[in-house]
Order: sequence, then structure tokens, then C-alpha cells
Amino acid sequence: MSSQSKSLEDVHESVQIKKGKFRKILSFFGPAYLISVGYMDPGNWATDLAGGSQFGYTLIWVLLMSNIMALLLQSLCTRLGIVRRKDLAQCNRETYPKGMNFVLYILAEIAIAACDLAEILGMAIGLNLLFGIDLIYGVLISFLDTFLLLYLQKLGMRKMELFIVGLITMIGLCFLTEMFLAKPDFGEVAKGFIPSIPNSAALYISIGIIGATVMPHNLYLHSALVQTRQIKRDDFSIKKALKYNFWDSAIALNLAFFVNAAILILASSVFHKNGYHDVAELSDAYRLLGTTLGTDLAPKLFAVALILAGQSSTVTGTLAGQIVMEGYLHLRINPVLRRILTRLLAVVPAVVVILIFGEKEVGSLLIFSQVILSMQLAFAVIPLIHFVSDKAKMGNFAINTTTKFFAWTIAFIISFLNAQLVYEEVNKWMANSESYTLNIFLVALEIGLLVLLLLTFFIPIMLKKNEENQKEIHEPFEKFTLEEISNQHFKKIVVALDFSKTDRKVINYATQLATTESAIILVHIVESASAKYTGERSNDEESLSDLKRLEQYAEIIRPLFNETKIELGYNNRINSIAEICKRNQADLLIVGSHGHRGFMDFIFGETINKLRHRVNIPVFIAK
Repeated sequence: MSSQSKSLEDVHESVQIKKGKFRKILSFFGPAYLISVGYMDPGNWATDLAGGSQFGYTLIWVLLMSNIMALLLQSLCTRLGIVRRKDLAQCNRETYPKGMNFVLYILAEIAIAACDLAEILGMAIGLNLLFGIDLIYGVLISFLDTFLLLYLQKLGMRKMELFIVGLITMIGLCFLTEMFLAKPDFGEVAKGFIPSIPNSAALYISIGIIGATVMPHNLYLHSALVQTRQIKRDDFSIKKALKYNFWDSAIALNLAFFVNAAILILASSVFHKNGYHDVAELSDAYRLLGTTLGTDLAPKLFAVALILAGQSSTVTGTLAGQIVMEGYLHLRINPVLRRILTRLLAVVPAVVVILIFGEKEVGSLLIFSQVILSMQLAFAVIPLIHFVSDKAKMGNFAINTTTKFFAWTIAFIISFLNAQLVYEEVNKWMANSESYTLNIFLVALEIGLLVLLLLTFFIPIMLKKNEENQKEIHEPFEKFTLEEISNQHFKKIVVALDFSKTDRKVINYATQLATTESAIILVHIVESASAKYTGERSNDEESLSDLKRLEQYAEIIRPLFNETKIELGYNNRINSIAEICKRNQADLLIVGSHGHRGFMDFIFGETINKLRHRVNIPVFIAK
């Protein structure tokens, strides 16, 4: 994958902007809804329930403040993606040293796995509450959504966005009905928007609410998703795109705020009002909703919303994983494999904890996932602000001084509060741990993260002061003469044929790339039952027929070249072709595209992709 690769290349600029003002605005709406599900995932619910049950409506203002913070940060992401046409991971790769980039990549992957863990646990708890399915089976069932995502990706970006909007709408309707049943005191709700922190416990929960609201993977994701729209590159069109994407973010994040506020209001009006001040577990909330409201509908809607929230969040986690892998490593892997790996990183810890410690520790695991997310957040926010402040690369669209002030203030608040949350949790682990080695490791981890955070902040500043020290995107230019390249020809060319319709194209390209002095080796791999069984040369009917067909091709092109040979390989296509190339000292391999895509390609194997890694010569693919 080249350094010029596009973010989410499969869907890059795949959504056309419609004509007509209203349709044009609607064309930009979509990316923020995929982002908003990260702000209402099951990981947020525990902090909202705890805040509402302990302090009533008092902490609603914290939710509003964290939502405003999120809106500013997400708008910076859209600015980066639209103006620079690169996502946050790609910009990091250009700016930071190679080793540091790898550490940032690992942290980003851990954060995505932690987010996926919260979604899996939320969905498993929802299935347990609604249908009585054991948590261990609920976790395993969540693995099946791998194939749902694959299907959605096949339908295209717009269909995926509509699917997410549908899930969000259903979650909103569930809580709207809950509000109707709970009958909250809206006068008291309004007072909750006046900032106040009753005690240290409220401060801790406030930190948890802010820490659980802004998700690091959303910053990577949003900067890529906005690039799915086809926009003109003039200043006017870019300005309009930034405006419409801000509206998209404002509407979507306010919907997420409504869901989080509804959970807190529900906990206040149902639990806090009735003297239940220690409700933080999702299962406790489910049980108490039925007893306090006197209807089975309320807990059932709560469980349905929990399942929907877990399901919707899982789509965005996989896309974010793809973005960080491609952006940091310039590496693309099969999307199904990518999804399976991401989900396994979350499923395995969940299964292990449930099997060893039992279902009672699931709540602790949910909190642990939020702490992991908190550790990563500053490493995404700080580079983002640096990049959108850079006038050399952002031009007229670099953020102004006022926006910069608020952005850095938010970055400081988030970094400080999340650092405090991590510090508190690590201290708890150390207090409960009897292992001296583990305690040393935890202290070293905290120091290492602090050093990395400082480097993340200062490196872009140092690079800006000395422009010449900026990291080159491409390799240094090496001068060459025209004679050096015009006199280099392919002397031995292996042409792999599969006796399909593509053979004619393959041979046609071979005649164009070769000279009269070239030697052509026509190759076919015999995969008959006899060849597969013995793994060696076979004189069965299929092999003789294949040899005859190769000779017919050779007769046609022999007059054009110095030498034309034919050769059969046996059993394994990749190994046989690689061996023939090596034995003949070939300097070019020409193959035909095998014609199946997507899921079939995953089943039958990516022959060409594997083959090009096995040979150390150029591979030309004829399509």
C-alpha cells in the first residue's frame, strides 16, 4: 500500500453529492451517526446509572459539557479529513518517528479492543436479561455479528449509515417510552443543568462520565468517514462541506446526549427518588425498573436498547480498526479476517473472566474497558489539535486562536481527568495486588505513558520550528538517466495460464512486455486428483491434455521470441509457480486475475496476493 493510499479506500468518495439545497445537505448527513453510537455504547451506561441513582439530576450538566467537548473535537476531525484528505492515523504516520508510531498504533488497537469488549458485554448482558441466555453464550453469540458487518459493507456506505440511523432511532424510542413511564420532574431536571459538584464521589463519577463519553477511536474514524463524500476542492466547496458536516455532528451528538441524559434521568426518577442510591450494574437497573415502575415493559425496553446499543457500536469499532491499521502501518488485510481478529481480542478476555471469576466480575470488566479507553484518549486528541492548527498544511482552514484556546483547554481537561481516573484505578489494582513485580510494572507503565504523552505534544512543535527536519513522506529522490531505464528489458518471463478466457489477455500482455530477445516460459499447474494425491509429476489424462494445450499456445508465439518453453507444475499453484520462477531465473511473472471476489475470494484463497509475496520479482496481473 503506497503512502498516497486513500482512507477507507473501498468507499473513498463513494457518496455523490446530490443537486438541490435540501438533497445536498442530506448527502452530507451520515458519518456523524456512525460516530454517535460510540457516545451511547454500553460502556457509558454504568456511569450514567451511577450518577443518576446517587445524585439525582445534579450531574446532567456534566453530560452536556462532555457533549459540547465531543462536538468540538469531532468537528476538528471533519476539518482534518475534508481539508487535508487524510485521516488522523495517516497524519500521525507522517509526523512522528517510526518507533513512536508503532506504539501509538498498539495503543489505538488496544483502545478499539477495549471498546469492543464493552459492546460485547453490553450485548451479552442484554441477551441475558431479556431471554435468560447465559453470559458466556451471549458473548459467543456476539461473535456472529462479524458476518452482519460484512453484509453491510457489501451494500455500501449509505446503506450502512441508514442501518445505524435505524438502530439509533429504536434506542431513542425505547428511552422515550421509558421517560413516559417514569414521569420525571422536569423542573428538577432543569436545575440539573446548573453546574455543581456535591462531593468527591460526584467528582469521581463526573470524571467517569467525561472519560466514557469521548472515544479515541471515534477521532480516527470521523476523519476518515467524511472522505466518503465527493466534494470539489475549491475553497467555497470545502467551506460548505465543513458547515454541513458540523450540522451532521451537532444533530447526531445531540441524539447521543438525549440517550445518555435519558439513562441518567431514568436512574434519578426511578432509583434515586425511591432510595436506591447504589445502582451501577446494568442487571440491577433491569431488575429494579420492573419493581419500582410496576410494569414489565420498562425493563424489557431497557434490555432491548442495551442490545441495540451494543450491536450498533460494533460496526464502528471494526471500521476504526481498519483505519488505524492502514494509516499507521500501510497494511490492508482481508476485511473478514480483520473483523474476526478485532472481535477475538475482545471475546477472549470476556470468556476467560466469566469462566474463571464468574458472572459477578462482568461489571468490573466493563469499568476496566473504560479505563483502557481513558488511557488512549489524550494520544488521539493532542495530535489532532496540532494538525488542524498547522497553517502550512491547512491553509485558510487552520483553526483560529479562539478555537485553538478552547480545543487545548478541552484537551487539558480530558487529559487531566482521564489521567486521574487511570491513576485511581491503577492504585486500586496495586493495593489489591500482592505481586511486587506487577506493582513495578504498573508504575513503569504510568511513567512510560507520561513520557509518551509529552513526546506526542512536543514533537510537532519541534518539527514546526525547523521545517527542514520534517519527515519525508517519500523516499529521498535518486537521480537517474534515461539510458539506465530504457535499456533494461525483461529477459525471462514466466507466463502462468489457467486455460480460461483470461489466457488471451495474459499472452497479449506478455508479447507487449517482452522483446525479440526475451525467453518466454508458458506455465500451467496441474491440479488433477492424481497430482494432488502424489504431489508430484503425473502422466494422467489431465496432465497430458494440459501439456498439449500449452504446446498449442507455444506454437502461436514462437516466431516472435528468441526462445519459448512450456512447463507443467503440479498440485500447489503458489509453490509450483514460485519454484518455476526461481529455477528459470525469471525476472517477470505474468498471471491472470482469477475472477472471484469478496467472500468467495476469502474461501478459495487470494492466490495472486499470496503469490506476489512468495516471488522476489515483479508480478503483472492481467485483468
